[in-house]
Amino acid sequence: MKRFLIKYRLSNGQEETWRQDIARFIAALDADPALAGKITYRAMKNRDGADYYHLATAVDDEAAKALGRAEFFKAYAELTRRVSGGEVEVLPLEVVGETATVA
Repeated sequence: MKRFLIKYRLSNGQEETWRQDIARFIAALDADPALAGKITYRAMKNRDGADYYHLATAVDDEAAKALGRAEFFKAYAELTRRVSGGEVEVLPLEVVGETATVA
């Protein structure tokens, strides 16, 4: 599994519009036959601020590469850079422990 944490602050644009953009991206992921079931994506926001945290998980390197080639991903990545004012941090994660059941 490949896991990534994407961190940024919404600094350009409206929160409701951005949430709709996130929903469209997730719908595109779910609808893509090459990616469905191979990529999970969870978008979260600090309840008391404008900080966003997205957790992306790919089953393997090929799924991650396929996502990177998808036009809808390229457009979404550019939109994320724009709404964050260019301040997006992508951190590769390594699991060092977890419970038996992962929610």
